[in-house]
Amino acid sequence: MARALITGVTGMAGSHLAEYLLSRGDIEVCGTYRWRSRMENLQDLGKEGNLNVLQPGVSDPDLVARSVRAGALNLVEVDLLDAWSMRSVIAGLRPDFIFHLAAQSFVPTSWHMPAETMQVNTVGQINLFEAVRAAGIDPLIHVAGSSEEYGLVLPHEVPMTEGNALRPLSPYAVSKVAQELLAWQYNKSYKLRTVVTRGFNHTGPRRGDFFATSSFAKQIVEIELALRPPVVFVGDLESKRDWTDVRDTVRGYWLALDKGETGQVYNIGSGVTRSVGEMLETLLTLTDARIDVKQDPARLRPSDVKILWADCTKFRAQTGWQPEIPFERTMGDLLDYWRRKLRG
Repeated sequence: MARALITGVTGMAGSHLAEYLLSRGDIEVCGTYRWRSRMENLQDLGKEGNLNVLQPGVSDPDLVARSVRAGALNLVEVDLLDAWSMRSVIAGLRPDFIFHLAAQSFVPTSWHMPAETMQVNTVGQINLFEAVRAAGIDPLIHVAGSSEEYGLVLPHEVPMTEGNALRPLSPYAVSKVAQELLAWQYNKSYKLRTVVTRGFNHTGPRRGDFFATSSFAKQIVEIELALRPPVVFVGDLESKRDWTDVRDTVRGYWLALDKGETGQVYNIGSGVTRSVGEMLETLLTLTDARIDVKQDPARLRPSDVKILWADCTKFRAQTGWQPEIPFERTMGDLLDYWRRKLRG
């Protein structure tokens, strides 16, 4: 069996990617987590007995290698900023595929913690790449970039192609540009087989409540359960975004390595743009609760990307990928996720 390693497997996208790869039945799946990682996104796998925590950690590469179990999500604790531990993990697992999703991925947090965002996202990736080089292996490496890299987009530059100028408008976006450039440099300098995706907004079950789609959904469900007054607090409703279901996005991650060209960058998005207000209206049509909407100044950013709209012609031509899950189902599944979670 081929072996895949997912960094940041406890996140929304990481957990869905792990489920997708396990469903294929032809790949051993491993994932990294940190001691403070929230493990709730892996609860369903745990109930099915499909979690295998590798012990005693990363100090013995041979023991790590012997502990991997087919048909399970094999978890190994490691901090990407710990270069020695990262080398031990890569030396032990020797993956054929690496999906690098671990990051400080929340844009507002990057405004408050710009230095940490840059360190986690860039130094962490360097440690991963250097661990691959030290192990003498030649895996396919997917680097999860972001549509936030485009930043300031002029009216005539939409929908956005991979050839658009990158004008990042947040510390997070700058860090993702740096990750992309590092992937390109290591591909050219050391022949690492990197593929970068610029993922546009993706959402669905397990999305953290600090992202707009999930924050709104959670507030609506709290109102349904009489846990809060019937008011949804919002930030900027005018900005436009291109949302894709996370389950479609992670399938695209696999195709990026399976059928993509190394050294290339690909957009992944639905090709449809909606305002944040339109997204909220979709959620509100899926509840019977009577709800008011009120702007919260604390939810506004110092500068914001006004429109994200993907042109995925290049990726679709290369891989045949198409989004399959309608937006209304994604929003409904997100509401149902919060209903299950808040009802206990």
